[in-house]
Amino acid sequence: MQNPAHRSADRNGRYAVGAAVLRDGPHRHLDSGADRLVLRLGLRIRELLQPDGHASIARLARDVLDLVDHLALDRFDALGWSMGASVWWSFIDQYGTSRIRRFVAVDQPAAVAAVPWLTPEQRDSGAIFDVAGLLELGAALAGPDGERVRDDFVRGMFCGDPDRDLIAFVAEQIKSTPAYAGVPLLYDHCAQDWRDVLPRVDVPTLVIGYEGSHVSPASQQFIAGRIPGARLHVSGVDRARPPHIRPLPAQTVPG
Repeated sequence: MQNPAHRSADRNGRYAVGAAVLRDGPHRHLDSGADRLVLRLGLRIRELLQPDGHASIARLARDVLDLVDHLALDRFDALGWSMGASVWWSFIDQYGTSRIRRFVAVDQPAAVAAVPWLTPEQRDSGAIFDVAGLLELGAALAGPDGERVRDDFVRGMFCGDPDRDLIAFVAEQIKSTPAYAGVPLLYDHCAQDWRDVLPRVDVPTLVIGYEGSHVSPASQQFIAGRIPGARLHVSGVDRARPPHIRPLPAQTVPG
């Protein structure tokens, strides 16, 4: 039986692939219309992070490559939210942009941890932690009080007064990856510095930030300023709905 993605390719060749590192599992079909097939990639974190395994942002980017190869996608749009943006930057760093038509990066700084030898440029790039703070967080997440620390950390990622059911859902999804697996991946993610990749993103790009997010909108301005021709959209705080489900004005979507 022909893969439905291949049937869509025969019709119009338009795809969107999203990486938002939320839960384990296979790639999932989110939506399809007359001119687009949308996939959300469930990265196989638990499989890679067994006691004898290892996961990294680079390895997750290879998973993305394996998926688009499996689906025979020659051209697609790419969206990454939070750590998912880092996965796409790693994909671009390793495999280039020849298959990416358009790119959307949501709420992720180019460098998460501010190393002691950082330059003024890196200080402006929106780093969230210093190295000591990152190590302290990792130790706390892996410690006896890790569940409370995890819940507090997740709550801090939401601005305003978000829906309790949504917070509970996100916390439950994160809980499905045990600390011995998730903490090393978090450390690998936070230790990356993608500033040198940004000028090589040579496709139409939209960078999205949010007022009130734990990721400073200034970091998104930094990213948009270093990706050639990128557009920047920063939304205000909407206490009724979390940032990642608010609609965007149509004119912000890159052509």
